[in-house]
Amino acid sequence: MSILINLAGLILIALIIWWFWMSRPGGRKPAAITSETTIIVDDGVYDPALIHARTGQPLTLHFERRDPSPCAEQVIFHGLDVSEFLDNGKVTTVTLKNPPKGEYRFTCQMQMYQGRLIVD
Repeated sequence: MSILINLAGLILIALIIWWFWMSRPGGRKPAAITSETTIIVDDGVYDPALIHARTGQPLTLHFERRDPSPCAEQVIFHGLDVSEFLDNGKVTTVTLKNPPKGEYRFTCQMQMYQGRLIVD
């Protein structure tokens, strides 16, 4: 019986590791190339988690936080030196004035919520 309990625990640990650190947010349908979009922050994910933008054009992102989890309270754009606190139940606007070409991750402060910004 203890072997089954240990096996179930190992499977649960593997699923947690896959969900938070190994799953790619690109599995969802990406947004079209845009200059403005709304991102829903709920149930441990950003939706959409993949955003395409144009080089040299400002990008406005409206983060609608629906998740009361403390992890969801901040969004950080790695490589762009941009971060913003998100109020629960409200929409917070983040404007990237001239993002350079490249691929950038955006995450919560614990890097459990994950998304990608691709600037072409």
